[in-house]
Amino acid sequence: MSSSPAETPDHPDLIVLGGGSGGYACALRAAELGLAVTLVEKDKVGGTCLHRGCIPTKAWLHAAEVADTVRESERFGIGAALTGVDVPALRRYADGVVSRLHKGLTGLVRSRRVTVVEGSGELLAPEADGRPGVRVDGRELRASAVVLATGSQPRLVPGLELDDRVLTSDQALRLERLPGSALVLGGGVIGVEFASAWRSLGVEVTVVEALPRLLPAEDPASSAAIERAYRKRGIDVRTGSAMAGLERTADGVRLTLESGQSVEAELLLVAVGRGPVSDGLGYAEAGVALNRGYVETDERLATGVAGVWAVGDLVFGPQLAHRGFAHGIFVAEEVARAAGRDLPAPNPVRDESVPRVTYSSPEVASVGLSEAEARERHGDVRTLTYDLAGNGKSQILRTQGFVKLVALPDGPVVGVHLVGDRVGELISEGQLIVDWAALPGEVADLLHPHPTQSEALGEAHLALAGKPLHAHG
Repeated sequence: MSSSPAETPDHPDLIVLGGGSGGYACALRAAELGLAVTLVEKDKVGGTCLHRGCIPTKAWLHAAEVADTVRESERFGIGAALTGVDVPALRRYADGVVSRLHKGLTGLVRSRRVTVVEGSGELLAPEADGRPGVRVDGRELRASAVVLATGSQPRLVPGLELDDRVLTSDQALRLERLPGSALVLGGGVIGVEFASAWRSLGVEVTVVEALPRLLPAEDPASSAAIERAYRKRGIDVRTGSAMAGLERTADGVRLTLESGQSVEAELLLVAVGRGPVSDGLGYAEAGVALNRGYVETDERLATGVAGVWAVGDLVFGPQLAHRGFAHGIFVAEEVARAAGRDLPAPNPVRDESVPRVTYSSPEVASVGLSEAEARERHGDVRTLTYDLAGNGKSQILRTQGFVKLVALPDGPVVGVHLVGDRVGELISEGQLIVDWAALPGEVADLLHPHPTQSEALGEAHLALAGKPLHAHG
């Protein structure tokens, strides 16, 4: 695949359809490598993560943490009182964070000379010369390569109509006031995070999950810990409880469960996951294979259509912005190599290596295999759980939790699982351990500063290596 000698705005080297995490990362890296890039975005560059997902929700969660700190200030010898939650001010804070990041991102896109085309794009099959394209509001663009990066959107429950009482996460971030009570339908990451934030801000919360445990994608030990913590916080957790029906009441909504029980609240948050945005965009018509809406690719994220790749939430796997960033960078380098740039072949992104964080209170973080996954794949494994009660910084923070390691007998660590406040900041070290197939003794030899929560990772590896310090052998 080669670029024409003189690229024009209608014939760049690369067209990226979608300006979310995967899309703009791809555009920026490709431009950095000298390709002429057109980025097609119907809304704002930054996508769901920046505007309706990761960033605003974490701003709400930080505000919730501040509320908890004020509420519990006497435990630290500080006199303070929580007099209320100013939702408009909280929204201004969150919106300000988003606005500053968006301003910086648009400036970066501009400085890399990426051409941004505003509008809804539709994929076009390759012409006789092999160049695929995108149609934007009647304008046809052609390039040597097209990257599909249209992301995901909240899944809905069939028959459940959205209104001011039944919301998705998109609408929940735009509430003008907090409800007195809320039902959260879905105990995955989104549901667990909203439940945490709302409870800290004074809302009575019930979480309803059809599967047997919260955070079903995590190790069962992590699920059990978050359920205990939530019940201690006064969050009503109903696992193994499928929805049978919903009705509006004079004061809100009534959710009926298959068990026959019912739960009432002022509003219902539908948090049953996110699905790919692929309908009506010309993918199938252009020859791109879809499976339940997800774009099918090989391990190098190429579709079955020459010159067309897909990244991010469109590709089945963990729906995480940092996975999208990694996909985007990887594909940009693939496209640049195909265009003749002298680059080494990049390593494909392995979903198993993608770190995961649920920003609840306490946080849950993991990378690699759960204990059950490791046993299924490798047979016998070793596990070690280090309680944060033995970690000085965790005691200072008054947080509970653990580090759980999963390792092969006389082999490397294949899974790291963390529960506790702020442990999301530790999981990057866990990724290095798992990705580099580190042996417990090798990590035990590394020094971790005292007192930090990172010491807990070091202590866990010391124990797994047979030389525990602040842990029972």
